[in-house]
Amino acid sequence: MTEIPEHLRKRAEEARAKAAAAKAEAAPPAEAAAPADAAPAAEAAAPSEAASRIPAHLLERSRAAKAAAGGGAAGGGDAGSGSGGGGGGVAVAERPTGLVTAAPADGGVPAGTGPGGHTQRLLTVVRAGSIQDVKATPIDKVHTWPHLLAAEFVAALAMTAFTLVFSIFVNAPLLQLANPNRTTNPSKAPWYFLGLQELLTMFHPMVAGVTIPGMGIFVLILAPYIDKNPSIKPEDRKFSISIFTIFLMFWAVLVLIGTFFRGPGFNFTFPWKDGFFFEL
Repeated sequence: MTEIPEHLRKRAEEARAKAAAAKAEAAPPAEAAAPADAAPAAEAAAPSEAASRIPAHLLERSRAAKAAAGGGAAGGGDAGSGSGGGGGGVAVAERPTGLVTAAPADGGVPAGTGPGGHTQRLLTVVRAGSIQDVKATPIDKVHTWPHLLAAEFVAALAMTAFTLVFSIFVNAPLLQLANPNRTTNPSKAPWYFLGLQELLTMFHPMVAGVTIPGMGIFVLILAPYIDKNPSIKPEDRKFSISIFTIFLMFWAVLVLIGTFFRGPGFNFTFPWKDGFFFEL
């Protein structure tokens, strides 16, 4: 429920006090009036809960409108009932707030009897702060195009140019032609596949080639949905950074073992004892 401000509450209490005083002053003349006017005066002076809430000037205006409406209905015969008599009468409808609105019998717009001729009513009091103190929520998102894709495209062009220039001045370390009658020992995959080759020495090919890499990639896919913190600070993204670090170190250790600690027959060896068995 809306809380009513203190200044409006005081104003309503003052209006009730003025209305009670006006009723007390108007009561004796109403009792001494002529018999023909006894009924309207008694009706106007009768205390009611609704009238106690209405200012005195509105009560006086209501009584005058009722008297004018009663005179017009009497002059026009029975046309005030709206059944089609003299045509000049008006029907008086009392609103729940105590204001009287004169409704023309021909269905026209009713004449307002409020201050300044207005017929609006105050339904509730809304605090100004709830309407005026509206702040827009900051948006920290941008469109993928052109903000992200433009930067990625420029980065791709830069890397392509660097690779082209580097390949002009530095030759690739190619070995002699392969001899199909003689297999090199040890036979190692390129360095970026040595981690997978190391797993094949420990597990079944289905587990080493599909299950373990698939589980790692699946966990990385779920990481943004588990850790929804929008911060870019490392101390605020401990879960995501931990998962990525574990994944990266897992493959880095496997690649290092396959590169420097595997000798002839892909057997485990110590590089400081038997030397390196690895060529780019």
